[in-house]
Amino acid sequence: MSIITQNNAEKIELYDTVQKFFSEHKIGTLLRKCNASKEKGVPVISIFRYKLCNVFRDRSMYMQQATGAYHEDFSKNTFYRFLNSVKINWLRFTSLLASGIVNSTIKDLTDEKRTNVFIVDDTLFDRTSCKKTELASRVFDHTDMRYRKGYRLMTLGWSDGNTFIPVNSCLLASSSKTNIIGPQKPFDKRSVAGRRRKLAQQKSTDTMMELIDTAKASGLSADYVLFDCWFANPAQIISVKDRGMDTIAMIKKNSRIHYEYQGEQLNIKQIYSRNQKRRGRSKYLLSIDVKVGKDSPVPAKIVCVRNKANRKDWLAFICTDPALSEEEIIRIYGKRWEIEVFFKTCKSTLNLVGECHSLSYDALTAHVAVVFVRYMLLALEQRRTQDQRTLGELFFFLVDEMADITFSRSMYIIMEAMIASLQDFFHLTDEQLAAFTVDFESRLPEYLQNALRLQAVVA
Repeated sequence: MSIITQNNAEKIELYDTVQKFFSEHKIGTLLRKCNASKEKGVPVISIFRYKLCNVFRDRSMYMQQATGAYHEDFSKNTFYRFLNSVKINWLRFTSLLASGIVNSTIKDLTDEKRTNVFIVDDTLFDRTSCKKTELASRVFDHTDMRYRKGYRLMTLGWSDGNTFIPVNSCLLASSSKTNIIGPQKPFDKRSVAGRRRKLAQQKSTDTMMELIDTAKASGLSADYVLFDCWFANPAQIISVKDRGMDTIAMIKKNSRIHYEYQGEQLNIKQIYSRNQKRRGRSKYLLSIDVKVGKDSPVPAKIVCVRNKANRKDWLAFICTDPALSEEEIIRIYGKRWEIEVFFKTCKSTLNLVGECHSLSYDALTAHVAVVFVRYMLLALEQRRTQDQRTLGELFFFLVDEMADITFSRSMYIIMEAMIASLQDFFHLTDEQLAAFTVDFESRLPEYLQNALRLQAVVA
């Protein structure tokens, strides 16, 4: 007799969850829209599903084949041909999938007045060996403040303050050819592969705007764009404003970046030193109105707060919506932390860096896209688990039904059990039992009498 193990039950549950996710969001259709189609007999969606679920297995593809645990219908070469495909537009794929999840599922769970935001940030995608890895570079790590080998993973995410959804990304190589360590393969600049490599070697600020444009073209929208001081320059702020969104960003204390304040062009340090700060337990030290840009200045508000890590230091935020209160600016900017949690989860749990050792830039891009889809799946399941409204109208119907049963049906069951016990212990006749029941009910409050009569009629 065979025994179904707990691991087998978990695999079945995982398969059902993934299958439901694929069906709801039409993953196969999105793959075809982004040029991912089969060349021979193996469906692309089967390979994609295997790659997606591989993180939940305890062995890599190599170890599965070595130990006889590999049971897929395609070979290793087929799998790597899929990852190395130069024609699949992974940037568009993740953008369309994120748009579908947000617009069809998440937005229905929140009020229309809820503030939705785009969040932009980058993280180090390090590689220990880069000599043969395409476009691998010496890139500057903002955390360690030194150059490291690999890429900078520029990421755009969407959040409603409860659920973070990664939208799209780009593995940034160095824009300086002297810092590129790996080989550079030539491609037609009009092709998907050519545009992908061009995007990787642009300035990070230009890449950021292209990621936002792709997200908007896919149907996603947000009220504000959040980013930290590494991207907060006047040109970026004006570019975001031109796209119909406002910016909330941390300002870099750079003496070369000026803002128009009281008819003068001053940097943030000069503005801070010229104004009196709020005392006591105020949530912020200073709030002033400025203008950003020289040719077509944009009105903005700068809010300065204490640095909790160093009480003698201060931080400054800029918002291009001057009508927004200081408390709201600080609160909304707090949502930017969600992308840091996302990076930590992807690196620690979803094998962002350690799983794929391919030398192809296309394969690395495909791997990052799959990791993003893994996170979308988990984020959606978390939202469904924690937010009861995802059960739809059935939830409210069940709540009402349970309330009726708890009040009336349970009383009727108790009465039936008590009457049966009385008849067994005291051998009462039917006439005596009926008289006892009438006397007992007459002593109950009116709402209990009505409940018992209603259940008697229903029964």
